[in-house]
Amino acid sequence: MSRLPTLFIPHGGGPCFFMDWDPPDTWHRMAEYLRRVPDDVGLRPRALVVISGHWEEKVVTIQKNPAPPLVYDYCGFPESTYRITFPAPGAPEIATRISELLKAAGIECTYDHSRGLDHGVFIPLKVAYPKADVPIVQVSLLASMDPAEHIRLGHALAPLRDEGILIVGSGMSYHNMRTFKSHMRSSNGRAPDVRSQRFDDWLEQVLTKTTPNERVTEPTHWDTAPEARDAHPREEHLLPLHVVVGAAGDDPGRRVLKDVVMGAVESAFQFG
Repeated sequence: MSRLPTLFIPHGGGPCFFMDWDPPDTWHRMAEYLRRVPDDVGLRPRALVVISGHWEEKVVTIQKNPAPPLVYDYCGFPESTYRITFPAPGAPEIATRISELLKAAGIECTYDHSRGLDHGVFIPLKVAYPKADVPIVQVSLLASMDPAEHIRLGHALAPLRDEGILIVGSGMSYHNMRTFKSHMRSSNGRAPDVRSQRFDDWLEQVLTKTTPNERVTEPTHWDTAPEARDAHPREEHLLPLHVVVGAAGDDPGRRVLKDVVMGAVESAFQFG
C-alpha cells in the first residue's frame, strides 16, 4: 500500500462554509481548496485521523466511538448551522491501533467512548468528503501546549500513513480574533495584515525550504518567529501542524493554499 501524505488544513471560522457571509466570497477560496483535498491526496484513505484545535486533554485522548455525533461548539451563528449533518462513522479498531503506537512510543493515552466530532473536524471535512463515507478518529491535543510533545505525538502516529490512513491537522495558520474582528469593522477588502504575512513567510520557509531536521526543531520554538504571538495569542490552532510535521518524517513539504481571509494570510501545507 502506498504511503499517504499528511495535511495541515484550515477549518475556517465556525460553520463559515455553510452560511451567508459578507462579502459573499470570503471563504470561497478556502472551500475550493478543501474540495480539492481528495485529488491532492490521490488515494482514497481507509480512514482519517484528525487532530483539531478544539480538543485538549491532560493526556492524549483517542475517540473510540463507532458512530460519533457532532459537537456544535460554536455560538451566535444562524440556526440552520446547528442542523448540519455529517454522519461519518468512527473506527474503533483504528483507535486501538493508535493506542498501540502511542504506548510503544511511551506516550500516555486514554480513550473517550462518547465524544463527538467538533467543528474543527466536521466543518472542513464536510466540504472535503461530503458523502461522509470515510471513517474518522479524532485525537486530542495536549493541554500542556508543549510543541515538542505534539511533534513527538505525530512521530508516533507516522506508521499509520503506510496503513492507508490519512493524518490531518485541522487548525488555522493565523488565529487572532482581534485582527479578524477589526477587519470586519474596517471592511478593508482583501489587504492582509502585514504581521500575518511575516508569520506566514516564516512558516513557509521552515516547512518547505529547510532540512527535515530543521523542520522538526524550528517549530519547537515557534513563539520566537516574527509576529508569532500576534498570529497565535494562544497556540491551540497551530499545534495540529506540529503533529502533522512529526508524522511527515523526511517527506518534503509544500504550501497548497495561500489565502487572505478577514485581513489575515491563511495557508495549508501538505507533506509527502
